[in-house]
Order: sequence, then structure tokens, then C-alpha cells
Amino acid sequence: MDKFKPSAKLFKALMHPARLAILDVLRESEHCVCHLEFQLGYRQAYISQQLAILRDADLVSDRREGWNIYYNVSVPEVFKLIDQAAEITGEEVDIPSTNDLRKVSKKPCTCPKCTSTGNRSAVQAYLGEGENK
Repeated sequence: MDKFKPSAKLFKALMHPARLAILDVLRESEHCVCHLEFQLGYRQAYISQQLAILRDADLVSDRREGWNIYYNVSVPEVFKLIDQAAEITGEEVDIPSTNDLRKVSKKPCTCPKCTSTGNRSAVQAYLGEGENK
């Protein structure tokens, strides 16, 4: 039975919709918690709890840059498993884009990645703060 423990740990980490959503956002690139909060509409504390479980399963890792901690997928092969599950269940896999800022959270993401020159206009458009205002 011990030979199944690693697989059981992996499946346990993947059995929550919020964790699958987090991995889906991280599919494209690394992101900080505030970006995940903005993208998914979950509270920061909830996202952090889910990230801890993904980290314990060695599926995500993190790096610190100033005040921000950026998370990325440690085992990209996990997406093959997630995509297979989506195919089996008939759900569509929607690969997110950093520039595809969804209006989910009440406040925009203010991480350096989103407020950089390239993405600032997308955040401003989301807020209705364009040059015409």
C-alpha cells in the first residue's frame, strides 16, 4: 500500500476546485497571491491556505521579490493529468492569460506585474479610469 501514497497525496491535493483554479491561473506563468485573489475572487487567506496544500504536495513553489511572493508550478506535468481529467469529464480547459483580467474581485490587482506599463492600461480599463475620464 505504501507504493500508492505519493499518488494518493497528489490526487488529494488536486481534489478541490479552488486548487484546480489556482493551478489553472499558474498554468501560463508565476503570479503573486494578490493576482490570484483578483483573478479568482477568493480572499487572500483562503488562497494562501490552498497554496499551502499545493506546496505540501510539491506542486507549487515560491520565490520572494520585495514584498511580493510569486508562486509557480513545480511539476508542469500535472497539467497533463488535469487536462486528461477535463477530457474524461467533458469540461473545457480554459487557459488563462495574464492580460485577460476578469472582473471578479472588487479591487484590482496591484502587484508589480499587473501595474507595469504593459498591463496598467488593462487595470485602468477595468476600473473605468481611461484617459477619457
